[in-house]
Amino acid sequence: MKRVVSVSLGSSRRDHRVETTLLGEQFCLERVGTDGDLAAAAGLIRELDGRVDAIGLGGIDLYLHAGRRRYLLRDAFKLAGAARRTPVVDGSGVKDTLERRVVDQLAAQGIIYRGQKTLVVCALDRFGLAESLVSHGCETMFGDLMFACGLPVPLYRLQTLDRIARMVMPVVSWLPFKYLYPTGQKQDSQVARFPEAYAAAELIAGDFHFIRRYLPPKVKGKIILTNTVTREDVRLLRERGADTLITTTPRIGGRSFGTNVIEGVLVAIAGCLPDELDQATYYTLLDRLALEPSIEKLAWRQTA
Repeated sequence: MKRVVSVSLGSSRRDHRVETTLLGEQFCLERVGTDGDLAAAAGLIRELDGRVDAIGLGGIDLYLHAGRRRYLLRDAFKLAGAARRTPVVDGSGVKDTLERRVVDQLAAQGIIYRGQKTLVVCALDRFGLAESLVSHGCETMFGDLMFACGLPVPLYRLQTLDRIARMVMPVVSWLPFKYLYPTGQKQDSQVARFPEAYAAAELIAGDFHFIRRYLPPKVKGKIILTNTVTREDVRLLRERGADTLITTTPRIGGRSFGTNVIEGVLVAIAGCLPDELDQATYYTLLDRLALEPSIEKLAWRQTA
């Protein structure tokens, strides 16, 4: 049985383990949270090294992307270096392929359409998703400065994001990751931030921890395009009035796993290092897995 473990800086309350069959092979998929403790995460990675088929970095990105550039984050690089034998992945390859494809599929179904008012909470984390939404004509706001930095500066062009990233990412990439993204117990709490950005959007897209962290009391009628949700997350969105939940990765064992887990599966199947997989190979493997997004209507279950 192949084993893929996501070592996450997120809350241990979200841990999950499931066994499933993919392309005729048995897989054990696990997510283990370390409650924001980098040292504990590094220790667990060292413990798993050489004993599992792939290790995912959860709750942290190894790379952020803008335009044709990618920016290495110091804390994630240190974590990845704790493994010497087992491939370590952060989901970047899946974000840049699967999530683009999901947007194409949703556009073909009319769920995503030209002129749709869209909020991407952090485009640097999901540049492929953001770029694909723009290509389909969505009126898109990028919340990177708002939700990652707390600055009341919405962005409306990816070219602007690219220029800003070139200036600030060489410095930001060296900051402790906890200053950029909710980790540990912060993933279980909410602080309303720029609710007007949520209110203006018809579609809210991006990393769910970012979406949840700053989720306003009401998101009535909104479409949420994200991944890695639990049953508790689904209940929260339903209570807040969301109309539809779309996860780019399929539900396995009652919840969706992060892109780092799916990328770990692809690496385990291919039997190679992540850097040896190009975009075409990712698409080939995704075709073989026949992954489909999960689309769940929430509004009809709401009570008056």
